[in-house]
Amino acid sequence: MKTPLKIYAILVVFFCLMLSCEHKKEVTPIDKPKLVVGIVVDQMRYDYLTRFESQFGDDGFKRLTGKGFNFKNNHYNYIPTYTGPGHASIFTGTTPKYHGIIGNNWYDKVLKETVYCAGDESVSSVGTTHNAGKMSPHRMLTTTFADENRLFTQMKGKSIGISLKDRGAILPAGHTANGAYWFHGKDEGAWISSSFYISELPEWVETFNASDKAEQYFKTWDTFKELSTYSESGSDENNFEGGFNGKDTAAFPYDLNALKAENGNYDILKATPYGNSLTADFAMAAIKGEQLGKDATTDVLTVSFSSTDYVGHNFGVNSKEIEDTYIRLDADLERFFQFLDTEVGAGEYVVFLTADHGAINVPAYLDKNRIPSGYLNNQKTRTRFGEYIKSKFNSESLVENVSNNQVFLNKAEVVSRNLDITAIRRDIANELIAYDRVDKVYTAEAMINFNFTTGIESLLQNGYHQKRSGDIILVPETAFISYGKTGSTHGSGLNYDTHVPLLFYGKGIKKGASYERTVIPDIAPTISAMLGISFPNASTGRPLTEILD
Repeated sequence: MKTPLKIYAILVVFFCLMLSCEHKKEVTPIDKPKLVVGIVVDQMRYDYLTRFESQFGDDGFKRLTGKGFNFKNNHYNYIPTYTGPGHASIFTGTTPKYHGIIGNNWYDKVLKETVYCAGDESVSSVGTTHNAGKMSPHRMLTTTFADENRLFTQMKGKSIGISLKDRGAILPAGHTANGAYWFHGKDEGAWISSSFYISELPEWVETFNASDKAEQYFKTWDTFKELSTYSESGSDENNFEGGFNGKDTAAFPYDLNALKAENGNYDILKATPYGNSLTADFAMAAIKGEQLGKDATTDVLTVSFSSTDYVGHNFGVNSKEIEDTYIRLDADLERFFQFLDTEVGAGEYVVFLTADHGAINVPAYLDKNRIPSGYLNNQKTRTRFGEYIKSKFNSESLVENVSNNQVFLNKAEVVSRNLDITAIRRDIANELIAYDRVDKVYTAEAMINFNFTTGIESLLQNGYHQKRSGDIILVPETAFISYGKTGSTHGSGLNYDTHVPLLFYGKGIKKGASYERTVIPDIAPTISAMLGISFPNASTGRPLTEILD
């Protein structure tokens, strides 16, 4: 018996209605935070979180670790681990191989001079007559997630960058930022900017500068708690610390008002915990002044706390001064988070906290404890290398520059003398590997033609930019540095420089922790995924979906 056409018609209508209902289902919009706050703590090793944990209060670092998500095995995946590349990598979601910030400074093969990562002679200072404001992100070749948020929101979402250091404010905020502000110390003690962003300082910045807030921190720096309770660090007076001009010992207390004249006036504040306090003060003023997080369009605020780096370079990672700096930073974070709760709304913002690099323990201290370490004799190496170049190639100009553990050849001379550049690179690498304290040497060919997936070689490749990096790269032995005998530094691909915190907290963030390895370029795509926006245009990281509700 044939099925009547009427029944077929009814079935067709029924299925069409079902499909229509499917298409008309409402899509739940992404419940976005009103404000994303990206915090970078300059030179923060991961183990500061655990070493000083008993000294922290409940609402600073512990708010993030206890109520947010803690990635305990987070690393930089490139060399060199410096401030400029670190800040660029966090916010672009990629490495120097793509974003182009290969150091704080590097030799420019076209200009034939050393350039600064944020320097820009085409712009003017705003807020000072000093050249300290002639800065921009023009040397960073890719977008940040803040840029992508601006593009996605048709420039309605604001982006503001803040740091004592210009590069710590400029690179995170990106190319489309509404403003980036950094602290000009010396005799001025003012927050300044660049004509790249604005023609004059906003009223709220002028008001903050006129308040003499910075001057209020010219006081005695003593320990926040009783010195005897600082059992997580070495002795207060030792041979491994730098200290300040005008004070015989690097030991508490420090009368900053008395010491400022011999230590750069307002610049002395940068090398104390009060520089971080001043940064927190200014960040809170920015939130109010720019009305960040006040509407449904997501804004971005980047805050880099730089004083931890200055203190670390001066006193070292095992000093009482560094412990006190982190105890005081914890208190600053507490008041900052409480301010966000009130001003933006608890549960209405997202915070992530990481670092731009770690730091090595003072090699002199390591050596005293029989751990292989020491200092590089750069002058001896340069002299020997210069004699080799003259003898081997009959030239005093074949090597154009040596910096950042890289050798740059004079390409014009190579061409004019019809030399084989690949052979020259190979010969130089074979020479340098025989030098004291040189652990590895690689040529440009190795960086360009091979695909390294593990080890130092992979990190070097991720940091190698074909148009900006050198012809030969050197890797010193573990824990051997080019630095003074006091204080700490960084720059390598070893764990003391690569292992840094990564904490997420706030709206839509799960509570938890993970020992799975993550890398710095994962941060930007994670925030982008959370906001439902495009990833930064050269991002190589992956979204950390395990943290998202």
